[in-house]
Amino acid sequence: MPIVTYILRDGTPREVDVKPGTSVMEAAIQNDVRGIDAECGGCLSCATCHVYVEPTSTAQLPPPDDLEVELLDGVAAQRRPESRLSCQIIVEPATAGLVVRIPDKQG
Repeated sequence: MPIVTYILRDGTPREVDVKPGTSVMEAAIQNDVRGIDAECGGCLSCATCHVYVEPTSTAQLPPPDDLEVELLDGVAAQRRPESRLSCQIIVEPATAGLVVRIPDKQG
């Protein structure tokens, strides 16, 4: 299974084996990764699953769609060029090695 590395708020890396077809948000919730709130459960309506995708991983991902871009305007932490909503990042074999950083706040 592909591995996703979550960089926690304190800088600690946490590697998680993720079943292909699972979102980065779902994998975080299923594996008790702290810092991804996911209040809407992945319905693309709250932006509380905001993450920063490490620059080495961005080429592996499709660009965000218009709705995700719009929701990213309302994130609680600073929005950066590498900001994404983890509910919209689907783990596939091609995304193995994905690294995401959890921002200091959500919601």
